[in-house]
Amino acid sequence: MSLPDRDYVGYGRHQPLGTWPGGARVALNIAVNIEEGSERSWWAGDRQNEGLSEVPRAIDPRYRDLGVESVYEYGSRAGVHRLLRMFDRLGVRMTAFAAAVALERTPEVAQWLNESDHELCSHGYRWAEAWQLKEDDERALIAKAVETFERVMGRRPVGWYSRWMPSLNTRRLLVEEGGFMYDSDSYNDDIPYYVKVNESAHLVVPYTMAYNDTHFAYGQMTSPSDFEEYCTKALDYLLAEDDGVPRMMSVGVHPRLAGQAARASALESFIATAQGRTDVWIATREQIAQWWREQFPPVVTTTGFTSGEFQGG
Repeated sequence: MSLPDRDYVGYGRHQPLGTWPGGARVALNIAVNIEEGSERSWWAGDRQNEGLSEVPRAIDPRYRDLGVESVYEYGSRAGVHRLLRMFDRLGVRMTAFAAAVALERTPEVAQWLNESDHELCSHGYRWAEAWQLKEDDERALIAKAVETFERVMGRRPVGWYSRWMPSLNTRRLLVEEGGFMYDSDSYNDDIPYYVKVNESAHLVVPYTMAYNDTHFAYGQMTSPSDFEEYCTKALDYLLAEDDGVPRMMSVGVHPRLAGQAARASALESFIATAQGRTDVWIATREQIAQWWREQFPPVVTTTGFTSGEFQGG
């Protein structure tokens, strides 16, 4: 197996210039990680408990953790509905980083996502660690995820985001599957970019852990106002750079975390602030990927592909 190349340079000093639709200078994406119902648990036969929750410590893994399980159930029973009500109220389309099994177990959520025209981006079949999978097993689970979404949602995802990080095979398997416009399995830039996969130009729409409600689970933030201020300062700075580069900002949340009332209030305030700016485009990742492909088509280089000149419009 050949190891993927490292790229420390990216666009470097020669970043693409242009604007997002309507002349916006920043594309803001809200990504809701819908994992509840697909997490590891003794109940699901994994013989281990899940982490990344409100519970500050793990119990002996020999025992089933009913406390952590109930935190995840909060996300699917209450938190996700609070967030979906908010997005409907604000008129915002978001990207659902959804595990297929999670939506299979919460059909009302799947229906709501369709009714509100939110984007579906695959977060795997289950919320699994791809780097531990054999290639054939990962290929089969990608196909199983697509089949499950098509059955439950009536549509397939055009984007992919793994649990934290992909395997060495993930990106190639996504391109081989043929139905994915982009993946978000990278944290290394503020703007989309192309990578060479076999002979194809594959688009990466990078994600971030910086503007993410997991800071509450890790104890790095305690006050909802911290999250709001953190995100607001980031958006203000991206806009203040004003150097002609069409940057994007991703805000990642989880129903079991941001679905709690106080944190939902902070998220709503931040979104309202962004909506008050005429130079911010709140978009799904699919919209961002489509726009980038249209305005910055891939150009062949000696090392692969890069984004072409802005097409205007």
